[in-house]
Amino acid sequence: MSGLGVEELHADAVRVLGEWRATSSEAEDGRLRALELLADGPVAMTRAHRRGHVTASALVVDPGGRVLLCLHGRLGKWMQLGGHCEAGDAGLAAAALREATEESGIAGLKLDAEPIDVDVHEVRCGARDGAPAEPSVHFDVRFLLRAPVDAREQISDESAALDWFTPDALPSPLASGTVRQIAPALARLR
Repeated sequence: MSGLGVEELHADAVRVLGEWRATSSEAEDGRLRALELLADGPVAMTRAHRRGHVTASALVVDPGGRVLLCLHGRLGKWMQLGGHCEAGDAGLAAAALREATEESGIAGLKLDAEPIDVDVHEVRCGARDGAPAEPSVHFDVRFLLRAPVDAREQISDESAALDWFTPDALPSPLASGTVRQIAPALARLR
């Protein structure tokens, strides 16, 4: 599938979130809040939207059930990989795959195109050319990515660290909703 413009990305987000059955009550709340935001139109997919914007991230899981988390360089918290949707992404799931591939350096990640979670959280994003980051809200749609057996991660410029963890030995501090997405991701591996 070729890349989409912001209007098509918006339509994809509305479709995906309209069809998805949430994995928890918190995820359902996030889904409904994201759909409400998307009623503002395609601008809700961009950083320019003042009320916040839809982002896409992915929990990368290896064949042994370990999860790959990054220590975000600016936020100082451990989280899944992901970020902003870009014109040219072939949809929300493709944006999550692109971001995770860029941030992990792992080739051959396998995408599960159905979300595992939606988390709404406040952030400061958009710092550019020495200007301070602006307060915003991310309506983060989260997906599962399966790592190949021979996965070799490589830290990116956005992370202070990148490592594999078992679900019973997660690092601290964790970002909003990180733990909540692990159970639905592992359930899909069965």
